[in-house]
Amino acid sequence: MLHYDYIRPDQEYQAFLDQGEIRIQRSRSSGKHVFYPRVMEPGTGATDLEWVPITGQGTIYSVTVIHPKPPAAPYNVVLVDLDEGARMMSRVDGAEVESLAIGQRVKATIATIDGKQAVVFERA
Repeated sequence: MLHYDYIRPDQEYQAFLDQGEIRIQRSRSSGKHVFYPRVMEPGTGATDLEWVPITGQGTIYSVTVIHPKPPAAPYNVVLVDLDEGARMMSRVDGAEVESLAIGQRVKATIATIDGKQAVVFERA
């Protein structure tokens, strides 16, 4: 059994969300923003990741509309390229799913989903 003597990056990320802050990691040496939370920068292996606030502004890179079995309503899943350079998967709230398109600008916000704080996007 593995034993961790430190807080895992995903737990740190969640703790920031629970405090109402959206932060992602950035490598001190390369300046590159990283998402999903991890212990080292992909590609370089640098372990100098720090938590930094972000603007939350981004552009829809990809959008998928899921049509579940009725009576459930359709919903969207998006990939968003943040202005900081990282890419996040989430959803866009407050918009008709069919009106979403690649290239649209969005802004991150925090919502409660299944009792847990999570990042969702709204149209900018």
